[in-house]
Amino acid sequence: MFENLSPPPADTLMEVGRLFRADDREGKIDLGVGTYRNGAGRIEVMAAVKNAERRLLESQTGKGYVGPGGDPAFCDHLARALFPELGPMADGQLALIQTPGGTGAYRLGLELAALRSPSPRLIIGTPTWPNHIPTAERVGLRCTTYRHYDPISGAVDFDAMLASVKAAHPGDLFLIHGCCHNPTGAILDPSQWRALAAALLEARLVPIVDLAYAGMAAGITADVEATRQLVETLPEAIIAISCSKSFGLYSERTGMLAVRAASMAAADACRKTAESLARSLWSNPPDHGAAIVRTILADSGLTSVWSNELRDMRLRLASIRARLASAGFPGANRLAAQEGLFAMLDLTPAAIAAMREHHAIYMDPSGRINIAGLNDHNIERFLSAIRVASGATEPM
Repeated sequence: MFENLSPPPADTLMEVGRLFRADDREGKIDLGVGTYRNGAGRIEVMAAVKNAERRLLESQTGKGYVGPGGDPAFCDHLARALFPELGPMADGQLALIQTPGGTGAYRLGLELAALRSPSPRLIIGTPTWPNHIPTAERVGLRCTTYRHYDPISGAVDFDAMLASVKAAHPGDLFLIHGCCHNPTGAILDPSQWRALAAALLEARLVPIVDLAYAGMAAGITADVEATRQLVETLPEAIIAISCSKSFGLYSERTGMLAVRAASMAAADACRKTAESLARSLWSNPPDHGAAIVRTILADSGLTSVWSNELRDMRLRLASIRARLASAGFPGANRLAAQEGLFAMLDLTPAAIAAMREHHAIYMDPSGRINIAGLNDHNIERFLSAIRVASGATEPM
């Protein structure tokens, strides 16, 4: 029966990574997969993580299952780090479930949402990650899209966003990036966040927040403020949380699903249902990454070390973004108003292919780049290549 299988369309981001790995040229530049890299171009293990692992090595007495819902202490510490003084959490209206990464949290949240409505629909702004729509469709959700990003201004098309909210049906899901809008770097200002929360409430929609980059723009508290506002304003919300970027735990697949419910009884039902769904998806989540996060957040000294490291990562990203914004290639100046790891370049597919072929510079075909792939050793070569590719200078 496997002869009837047709290979699915390639994930463009994964394809870029495959091509990069197959390239044996020295000095190749990876601006594709969204991992934070330090000034030397390495995915470095954070000092707080190393210290936590040393403590775990000495203290762990076994490697048993943690249960489908994961480690409650990890969930509690992470929730309190992200949502201090959050009313629904104190009132027992926030269900917390440990998951394998942010993608696992997103999938589990969609699975839960698919049970609450006979004809669920997910509204997604574009561009978004290649995995968002296929994951929702595999759960049985119908997806509709709107233009989230204006490539001319480099800003969020907020009018289109509000129009899509008004056109939705009560009970629809609405996908939102909690901070550092993933593929584009474009952001909402505080007044827009307030207007969005009010519009979602009036339309009776349920936001599903992809919170993957907390701390990478202005700090944990500032970056999560908009998500906290949504959770405080709306009776229901689904939040998929990743620890990959903030703790550098990409390979450990550490995440958490948080579900805001209208009552304690509903939150308890959400937790128990999510645990049942998790049992059929991955049985038990992996423990090591969660144990690292729990150890860091349970100790004020380690928390301080981690916070300082996250600050340094954030400052490096801001420095790269400022350098790009002043570089003079077409569309560069709009990058200054954006945040996080990502930026969208105004390049044609042919120009992107030429940068890959002639300069060993790899990026998504959409023009999205991970600016953390740039550093003092390669940024001038990148800027020279992009000026040629964008037509700002003639090729040598």
